[in-house]
Amino acid sequence: MNNRQLFFKHLGQTSEFPLSLEIERAEGVYMYDKDNKAYLDLISGIGVSSIGHRHPKVIEAIKTQVDKHLHVMVYGEFVTAPQVQLAHAITETLPNHLDNVFLVNSGSEATEGALKLAKRHTGRKKIISFDNAYHGSTSGALSIAGDEKLKSPFRPLLPDIHQIRFGISEDLNIIDKETAAVIIETVQGEAGVRCADSAYFEALREKCNETGTLLIMDEIQCGFGRTGKFWAFEHYGVAPDILLCAKGMGGGMPIGAFISSKEIMNDLTHDPILGHITTFGGHPVSAAASLATIRVLQEEKLIASVAEKAELFLSLLKHSKIKEVRNKGLMMAVEFESFEYLDRVIHQLLDEGILSDWFLFCDNSMRIAPPLTITLEEIKMACNKILQAIDDVG
Repeated sequence: MNNRQLFFKHLGQTSEFPLSLEIERAEGVYMYDKDNKAYLDLISGIGVSSIGHRHPKVIEAIKTQVDKHLHVMVYGEFVTAPQVQLAHAITETLPNHLDNVFLVNSGSEATEGALKLAKRHTGRKKIISFDNAYHGSTSGALSIAGDEKLKSPFRPLLPDIHQIRFGISEDLNIIDKETAAVIIETVQGEAGVRCADSAYFEALREKCNETGTLLIMDEIQCGFGRTGKFWAFEHYGVAPDILLCAKGMGGGMPIGAFISSKEIMNDLTHDPILGHITTFGGHPVSAAASLATIRVLQEEKLIASVAEKAELFLSLLKHSKIKEVRNKGLMMAVEFESFEYLDRVIHQLLDEGILSDWFLFCDNSMRIAPPLTITLEEIKMACNKILQAIDDVG
């Protein structure tokens, strides 16, 4: 049996219609299939490969760490250089109160840890999340997702979850002194790149302060430079009590984190001891790759280039079939009349060597979130092909 047959026979599937491209290698903004056909990656593996595939500095860091050690002990027991140096580098990008990093393996795990931490610190049970929110697919993360169709087959889930509308200030009145945490995507991702304004985030921060509620900001998709600042909350003049990150932080390696103050995070160390544990969290190779990713973002000034590249996309993506283009930096959604139409465009683009996608809760919008390393010429080429695909689909 060939690899394609083995894929369908032995790998658990996530849908009945996977793209099933056979990728053999990847470099920069391109992936290559078994026939050496190149695909320009306009979605960065859903926001993961923000500094491109196999960035040389990340590969170097991985190789160096592999020659030293792999896993040596469950997270939190040994002092290992990749973990502590990464935690320090992350805190250097953050406000002073966000000085403690708990490393995990993924965005879903970061969400789970944050929910536990909020309940443990406040002694409360009520959690508030948002319509069309997505924070992961584990049971706890699914409990706070904003789409009932996604959740209903897996109920019962966590109790005492309350959902409000994103960006609607009047809904903030539900936050009270029984609320452990409000968890919000700084930029809603799977809703199709939805943003609120600074006044809304200021009101949210004030309401949390008044009620002693912890504010959790999920930057699993929008963090690590994607929006044109290292952290998306920097656009809004507020900061969270707990911050989530993953995806783009690993340079292509699996890693995530929830971040808070030393005071809050310390509650996981007692009553009970080992309040949150992870065997592979902060794996040395992933941590080394993440540290290299931070250095690449800073040294190559990739975040500073986001605004110009986003503006070029916006200036070129104009067509009568395009209903709207929404963005925060290089996190973009191109809206069409229907999923059926978009699906035809996506498959036409695949034939032309361009990989795009749709959003979980906004399936009539095309996802564009390329590596931040994409050049202006590559953007022009990609946009030309998108417009041509729209014309070809008709």
